[in-house]
Amino acid sequence: MTLPFFVYGTLRPGEVNHDLLLRGRTRSEEPARLPDAVLYQGPGYPYAVEEPSGGPVGGELVTALPEAYEGLLAELDRLEEYAPGDPRSLYVRVERKAVREADGVAVRAWVYVAAPAVATRLRARGRTIASGDWRTRV
Repeated sequence: MTLPFFVYGTLRPGEVNHDLLLRGRTRSEEPARLPDAVLYQGPGYPYAVEEPSGGPVGGELVTALPEAYEGLLAELDRLEEYAPGDPRSLYVRVERKAVREADGVAVRAWVYVAAPAVATRLRARGRTIASGDWRTRV
């Protein structure tokens, strides 16, 4: 299934992984938010943890160029240390609705959220980013 990506950390425009992986491979990048999630500080990168009463988490909705999509999906899975079914994965890639800032329209997108074991640890002793925005973390 070809979906855009909702990115909220180092893959956002101006961040290191955006320049390494996304620059020149996207058709569009637009401000968006992910409802029902809380952002946690990680070791140099954030984790979104799904919480029904949380959010929103700020980020961008990134649509890949069609010819770049499959390769980009594989590279993002590697970056996020996501392997389907592997309990050692740091993140899981899930389909969720992100809301475009420009018009309030909800768009189905891939988003990498904290894997269950990581989410449990973060809820117990992690540090949240109160603004929900990686760029304004303190």
